[in-house]
Amino acid sequence: MRWLRPKSGADSCGWLAGRGRLVAAATAVGLVVIGAATPLVWGKHPTNAGPENVEIKFKVPIPPALSPEAAMKTFQVEPGFKVELVASEPLVEDPIAISWAADGKMYVVEYRGYMHDVEGLGEDQPIGRIKLLEDTDGDGKMDKATVFVDGLVMPRAVMALKDGALVAEPPEVAFWRDTNKDGKADEKNPIAANYGTKGGQPEHMANGLLWGIDNWIYSAAYPGRFKVTGLKWTTEATWSRGQWGITQDDWGRLYYNYNSDVLRYDPLPGQYLMRNPTYRPTASTNVKLMQEQYTWPSHPTPGVNRGYQEEQLWPDGRLRTVTAACGPGVYRGELFPPQYRGNVFVPEPAGNLVKRVVVGENGDGSMSAGNAYEGKEFLTSTDERFRPVNAYTGPDGALYVVDLYRGVLQHKAFLTNYLLKNIADRKLEMPVGLGRIYRVVPEGASPKPVTKLPRSGAPLVDMLASPNGWVVDTAQRVLVEKRDLSAVMPLRKMATSGPNPVARVHALWALEGMGKMEPDIAVKAIGDADGKVRATAVRLCEPTLYVPATRAQVLPALLKLANDPSADVRLQLALTLGPIAAPDAEAVVVSLLDKDTANPLMRDAVISGLRGRGVEFMAKLMENGGWSEEKPGREEVLSSLAGCVLAERRTGDVKKLLDLIQQQTGKGAWRQVAMLEGMVPLSARASRRPRRGEASSTPVKLIYLDSKPEVLDQLAKNADRKVQQAVKVLDARLAWPGKPGVPPPPKIVPLTAAQQQQFELGREVYSKTCIACHQPSGLGQDGLAPPLVDSEWVLGPDKRLVRIVMHGVGGPITVDGTQHNLEMPPLGVLKDEEIAGVLTYVRREWEHNASPVSVDTVQQVRQETASRAEAWTAKELEKIK
Repeated sequence: MRWLRPKSGADSCGWLAGRGRLVAAATAVGLVVIGAATPLVWGKHPTNAGPENVEIKFKVPIPPALSPEAAMKTFQVEPGFKVELVASEPLVEDPIAISWAADGKMYVVEYRGYMHDVEGLGEDQPIGRIKLLEDTDGDGKMDKATVFVDGLVMPRAVMALKDGALVAEPPEVAFWRDTNKDGKADEKNPIAANYGTKGGQPEHMANGLLWGIDNWIYSAAYPGRFKVTGLKWTTEATWSRGQWGITQDDWGRLYYNYNSDVLRYDPLPGQYLMRNPTYRPTASTNVKLMQEQYTWPSHPTPGVNRGYQEEQLWPDGRLRTVTAACGPGVYRGELFPPQYRGNVFVPEPAGNLVKRVVVGENGDGSMSAGNAYEGKEFLTSTDERFRPVNAYTGPDGALYVVDLYRGVLQHKAFLTNYLLKNIADRKLEMPVGLGRIYRVVPEGASPKPVTKLPRSGAPLVDMLASPNGWVVDTAQRVLVEKRDLSAVMPLRKMATSGPNPVARVHALWALEGMGKMEPDIAVKAIGDADGKVRATAVRLCEPTLYVPATRAQVLPALLKLANDPSADVRLQLALTLGPIAAPDAEAVVVSLLDKDTANPLMRDAVISGLRGRGVEFMAKLMENGGWSEEKPGREEVLSSLAGCVLAERRTGDVKKLLDLIQQQTGKGAWRQVAMLEGMVPLSARASRRPRRGEASSTPVKLIYLDSKPEVLDQLAKNADRKVQQAVKVLDARLAWPGKPGVPPPPKIVPLTAAQQQQFELGREVYSKTCIACHQPSGLGQDGLAPPLVDSEWVLGPDKRLVRIVMHGVGGPITVDGTQHNLEMPPLGVLKDEEIAGVLTYVRREWEHNASPVSVDTVQQVRQETASRAEAWTAKELEKIK
């Protein structure tokens, strides 16, 4: 066992971590040690601390550290199921994530540096590991452990790949190989160097590593994805998703969550939604799937960070709403009864439970979800140290649950005084170094051997028809890795006549990953009886549409799908044909949108593909008297497209749009109002209507044209008052040479060399810390984070902005004319230069021209607010001018 080394220099607590490992070792052999005899020095952290004088309302006994056998007796699982132990200490320590290799061996991330005490001792020490576990006798329980990679600092994720594994050790993702087949990695190939931050905030850093159905590797809380083709690695930007853990269903839809949000998902493939940077999708990514956030633990849980707030606990002291939801897993096995397939199991370690969420399709491409039970959960424990952090479908069809098993769960940066008192009074710090992996199986089920996949060829193709999702995903991955040409013909047969739709879909993607997706197979699959298969085929046709020889072969088959009964097919058709400017393709997209305008998914699918073509597409919609009647969704389409045109800032297109609006006079004022109002962002509209007696805090951002649009005066005389008002607001937004009272275009004050260096540091901090919520575009995410672009809070007083970053802010808060009832976590743990850098970045990115923020300003605010323990409110911040 490697002991934790104390920090250099005098460190009175350096021995504490060593004592923690000794305690863990003692516990592993049956000595249960609770706490330490030596008094500890409790840290009071300056951010998010809550009330100083707190009372623990629900007195419960000090929870002892139980043996795995004793801990299992505390479980309450749904009738008809049982929990079995797969691995525990000393075979495995502090497990947080697992991944199976094709041969059935299990990689485990050991998070051995996490929270040895409330000061976070151990985080900077290279004691993390990736361990490889084996079940050598086939009894379903691991009995052999090999350290695959040692000496890691806070490793986050692992994914079996080829003859090794991808390993995430912030800020790096690397492919570690075992070249001599001894179970130990001996070769390292770095893939990315921006995967979180070394020494950064672990509650908001990249993790996950999931091989997606499209042969890209996705993560949670990371705005990038990876792909490997032979020896070549590719990295590209994507939406950042979730906080901890990521999973997919049979069709490749991605699911994830946030600590206070049970479940979210992407209804449409996220890459499509990044095609149009001037459009913010409304319903297609990061969608809140579970509206209800209630939990029902089987015992009082006073040791949660916000337990002092009445709404956080039920009257009897049990956790009321999720506060640590994480690690979701879609059940895709054959061992459970059929009604469990597709259910999502969500761990809630603060409540010592695992939720079961039932997910269903709505028929329009969207999904809905709800708790499987009322007033109870799938799996609970009365052991407060049971900390489930990840759930998976295993190669044997069981549901696997990874248990970190410890008293302290919350990271030091977010500990409240209330939780600190709980930890101290109830001796929760020690021991560390424990951990278990369980599996849930039906009653009466005997241990089933873990599936081991063949190495290549036709036998692998046959595995795509397995009822086990892990087997299907792994078979597809290995086929893509091996690129065995002998598998191509069996794959073509499976893709067009496989025994079930899941097999056919994965066969199509396997062909794509091997570079063998031919037009004839795509066309044949377009005629499949199943909508999911047809939709996949449409998506995989896309490369052929940009090659004249194959376009003529494929496009006619696509055009025939305009009236397909499957919403999946119609949505994918809109995504695929949207960027194609050809008249026949455009006509189909217009038809799709016209028939399904009320569906926000269809609106997102179409508009995301119309970059630079907004005016022309609106003209198509209204051609020959079309769209004369106001119907649900039509106003949103016109407003969104008009907003895209203005955001692109092309003078010619702005004038064309105004001409198009004028042409609608007498044909439908609602269309004119929709387009005019779409041209003006909410922030600019709000800035024209400040509260009585108060000047607006948001300056009007002018759009400078080369000359005055000729039709503007005509529109201003429109008989409809709403049109007149909209034109008035828009007129205040437009500028041109000679317009009275309009200043010349703003002079961009260049940053000094030092400020530019600060800006670049800020870009790095933003990409690692802020981008998961606020997105690369700065447009934020509905229900999660407000926009930063043109935000009055971003462009307002710099000292106010520093306070927000340093201590956080709680809603309600109005941003860009919309009220948000969210809570931004404090980031006071960032260094002063990092705070100054990231604030300089957001004040100068996205065409912002605000002044940079200096390190001196950050230092001054930190001193002025040193005693601050709670997040700011909007009312408090508005007083800072």
